[in-house]
Amino acid sequence: MIFFAVGLTVTKAQQIDILIKGGHVIDAKNNINSIMDVAITGKKISQVVANIPVNSAKRIINAKGLYVTPGLIDMHAHHFAGISEERKGDPMPDDFTFRTGVTTSIDAGSSGWKSFNAFKAHTIDRSRTRVLAWLNIVGEGYLGREPWEQNTGDMDATLTAMSVKKNKEYIIGIKVSHYKRGDWISVDRAVEAGKIVNMPVMVDFGEHSPPQSIEELFTRHLRPGDIFTHTFAGGASSRETIVDENGKLKPFVIEAQKNGIIFDVGHGAGAFAFSQAVPALKQGFVPNSISTDFNNGSKNAAMKDLLNVMSKFMAMGMDLQTVFKLTTMTPAKQIQREDLGNLSVGAEADVAIFSVRNGDFGFTDVRRTKVKGTQKLEAELTIRAGNIVWDLNGISIPD
Repeated sequence: MIFFAVGLTVTKAQQIDILIKGGHVIDAKNNINSIMDVAITGKKISQVVANIPVNSAKRIINAKGLYVTPGLIDMHAHHFAGISEERKGDPMPDDFTFRTGVTTSIDAGSSGWKSFNAFKAHTIDRSRTRVLAWLNIVGEGYLGREPWEQNTGDMDATLTAMSVKKNKEYIIGIKVSHYKRGDWISVDRAVEAGKIVNMPVMVDFGEHSPPQSIEELFTRHLRPGDIFTHTFAGGASSRETIVDENGKLKPFVIEAQKNGIIFDVGHGAGAFAFSQAVPALKQGFVPNSISTDFNNGSKNAAMKDLLNVMSKFMAMGMDLQTVFKLTTMTPAKQIQREDLGNLSVGAEADVAIFSVRNGDFGFTDVRRTKVKGTQKLEAELTIRAGNIVWDLNGISIPD
């Protein structure tokens, strides 16, 4: 008998469809950080152990010198801007997820209860990427900051919760953003809906002039498990920052994190500044998840893609194991989908293989500040549900 890492067994006669040999496996949920082999049978992970015989596999992938992880989870992205004839050719998630090792991408409130069915038909049902969603508390979703996202009459907690209950396979929480009336109605309605369905709320909190207190947000409005995104957004007249003008991390931020508030990166086109991230990391603050806020404004700007954001954190001193943990295990836990983001035996076979390139690299923030780095992550191969969907250098193909 061959023993699984978690104690299950299979017979030697079992046929392995894909065998990933000799890679450095990093799987935070299962505390694996060593050279291991990963076997895939059908759509599932069947073994994660050392030295699996090659004669038991149909296809062998040599991962020596590479890192093998669960498929990455992007907690905060955008994949929907409404339906119209001119938008039918818009890029789909598959166009930019697999090439970065992302197998699960979560749309952050592009649709509300009125538009979710259109979003599902347009994007979710047509994507090989696993697309999940934060449902906007605004029924229309992202039709624009004015007037739709300021319309408190369209922020209905009950109807939002009903839509979540009908679509629990896809919706993982409630989103609120772009609200700038200076009161707490949007946040409180979202939290009300979150309580009804027992799901977290993600808050994009800014655009108030003068800025509203994030300490009050953390202590009086959000619950443990709710998520504050755009954690490292720079200072402006409309947004309070987590680091003060003297470079000091505000004490209540650490206290909020200890009390269960989740801090997500949500880089985006305008929401990441080294002047916030560098001092915060140096003072011991580590975000709970790394995400892109992928959108038309960010994909060709400072953000670029999830691997660039992860490499950016490595350039600021974060170790490789933590970078992968914050894009696999922890976001899976935050969205209450702990079946994702791991290589447990029996889990769906979402796997990514990476190289770490060494060289002289530059990483920028949204304020045209640059940090130099010596390492950059690159996705060599991505597997989604047991199928190879990205192979940069043909490592899955025999010579």
